[in-house]
Amino acid sequence: MKWGGLFLCLFLIACSQGEEPVAAPDSFETMIGELRSPWDIEHDGSTFYVTERDGTIASWTEADGLGRLPVETNQPITQEGEGGLLGFALFPDFEESNRAFAYHTYRENSSLKNRVIVIEKENQRWVEKDVLLADIPGAQFHNGGRLEIGPDEKLYVTTGDALEESLAQDVNSLAGKLLRMDMDGSIPNDNPLEGSYVYSYGHRNPQGIAWSDTGDMYASEHGPDNHDEINRIEAGENYGWPEIVGEEEREGLQTPLYETGRDTWAPSGIETFNDRLIIASLRGTALRSMALDGSSPEVVTDGYGRIRDVELIDGALYFVTNNTDGRGQPDNEDDRLIRYDP
Repeated sequence: MKWGGLFLCLFLIACSQGEEPVAAPDSFETMIGELRSPWDIEHDGSTFYVTERDGTIASWTEADGLGRLPVETNQPITQEGEGGLLGFALFPDFEESNRAFAYHTYRENSSLKNRVIVIEKENQRWVEKDVLLADIPGAQFHNGGRLEIGPDEKLYVTTGDALEESLAQDVNSLAGKLLRMDMDGSIPNDNPLEGSYVYSYGHRNPQGIAWSDTGDMYASEHGPDNHDEINRIEAGENYGWPEIVGEEEREGLQTPLYETGRDTWAPSGIETFNDRLIIASLRGTALRSMALDGSSPEVVTDGYGRIRDVELIDGALYFVTNNTDGRGQPDNEDDRLIRYDP
C-alpha cells in the first residue's frame, strides 16, 4: 500500500471512532412506508401527519392506514430543488379548528419565494385560509422552512439565505433568519428589533428549532459543505454567516454551541429529550444526539439513510427518512416514519 493510501485509511478509521450507534436495532419500528419526499411530522391524538414536498399531507392511523390529501393554495406550491411544502405546525386548538400553519415555496414571475400560511383540513383536501407572511426570499436551495410553536405561544420560522449570503446580515431582509410572530401573523411587541419579525440573524440555512425544559432555544444549521452548526439562540443576536464560519470568532458575532468541523451532517429537524438534543441529519445519514451543552455527540442509529425530522411524542421519538428526493438511495419501503422507543 502506498503511503498516501495508508494515511487515508488511518484518517478514516480515526474519524469513525465514537460513531458506533448506541441504540439496538430492535428499538425501532416502521410506522408508515411509501412516503414521498417527506419534510415535517405532526400528530393529533392517534393521527400522524407528514408534509410531502410535492404539496400533499400524508396521514396515518392504525385503524385507517396511510392516506394523503392535497394542499390547495392561492399561490401554487413549487417543488424545485429543496423547495416545496416544508414546515407544518398544528394550531393548539386543532381538534376544533382543523387548522394548521404551513410554509411553502412558490414562484412569482421569475423568482422563487416562500410563504407562511394558515390551512384548514376539509373533507378531502387542505385549503389555504390566510397568509401570515409572504415574499420570504427563496431559491433552488437554502429555503429554511421549519415552523415551531414556542413555549411562549409564538410561532417561530426558519429562513435560509436563498443563495445570497449577504442577505443573512441584512436585518431588513427576511432571508437567513429566525423569525418570531404572533399566531395571527402580527409582530410581537417584545421582539428584539422593533417592528421586525427578525428574532436572530446571520444564519445560512437553519432547518430545526427546539427548546429545553428550562426554555433555552436551540437551532440546527447547514454549513458550507461542512462546519454544520448547533446554536443556542438568544434574541437579537448575530450568528455570523457569512462573516465567520465554524469556530471562527469576531466581536459581536456568536460562535456555535457545536460545529462539525470537516464532517458534514446537514442537520435538519431537532428535538430535546432527557437533557439531550436529538438531531436528524441528512447527508450525515443518522439520527444523532448530544448533551445540551454541545458535548458528547453520538449516533443513535445510522441504519435508515437520510433523516429529515424528529419529534418527541408520548415519551417516544419518531423520525422521518428523506431518501426519495433524488439525493438518497431509497429501498422499497422508503420513505418511512419510524418509532424509536428509548
